Amino acid sequence: MGPLIVNEIISDNTNLFLAFLIGIGFGFVLESNGFSSSRRLAGMFYGYDTTVLKVFFTAAITGAIGLLFMSLFNWIDLSYIYINPTYLWSTLGGGVVMGAGFIMGGYCPGTSFCAASIGKLDGLAFIGGMIIGVLIFAEGFPLWQGFYEAKFMGAPLLSEMLGASRGFLTLLIILVALGMFWAGEWAEKKFARKDYIKND
Repeated sequence: MGPLIVNEIISDNTNLFLAFLIGIGFGFVLESNGFSSSRRLAGMFYGYDTTVLKVFFTAAITGAIGLLFMSLFNWIDLSYIYINPTYLWSTLGGGVVMGAGFIMGGYCPGTSFCAASIGKLDGLAFIGGMIIGVLIFAEGFPLWQGFYEAKFMGAPLLSEMLGASRGFLTLLIILVALGMFWAGEWAEKKFARKDYIKND
């Protein structure tokens, strides 16, 4: 049956409208979990608030289980799901740059829009910085194209690389998530800050 747009079950316009509604829902979930707060987001790296870890691991588990069962019931053909190609060195380099910015300022691209949507100036500043970064990357692309395209790995799946079934890999992810939930609770007690109120 799915993906709906690939199999022409819904039109392009309907697809865009559904994406719009899902985007609103996603933003609502982020804001409801405090992802517009740079202190909460930075707290992930300092250990005093691991909400980010818990929310995104929960989302990953939900998505993985959902796709697994939809595939088992033939409701979706996973071979149609687009997977971004992997360029190893630029992926690692980009992760370091974004991670450093996240730690120093408290936002990633998505959460900066979440913050800006409720009028936070630091969120707007991050969006401005992101736009400048995109322009610099695009205009200077010939300078770092070699690095960007180095170590091309295609679109590998972790299950294929490990020689495991999708079901077994999903089980491993669930077990890892449970371990991380426990580690998050431990970290929040270990690195608790008296000047930080989690539910603010």
